[in-house]
Amino acid sequence: MKFRPLHDRVLVRRLEGDEKTAGGIIIPDTAQEKPMEGKVVSVGSGVRSEDGKVHPLDVKKGDRILFGKWSGTEVKVDGEELLIMKESDILGVIE
Repeated sequence: MKFRPLHDRVLVRRLEGDEKTAGGIIIPDTAQEKPMEGKVVSVGSGVRSEDGKVHPLDVKKGDRILFGKWSGTEVKVDGEELLIMKESDILGVIE
């Protein structure tokens, strides 16, 4: 199944967080915080302005991004847990 978000929405795959602390202690999955870093899987066509023109998004497929802790909605696409969020929920692009 292929999935393409609409308008100013972005489909994101979370990147895995650290499983160890700096001191070498292994953190179990249940105690880990969800990572706030991800990779853009797919983007929508863009935002439509009042005059009807479509403005493309600033992020593109493959970008590594940072987003808010509670941003997005979790969805399952082809058995994989992904996030769908608006571009405004993205804090920045990691270069």
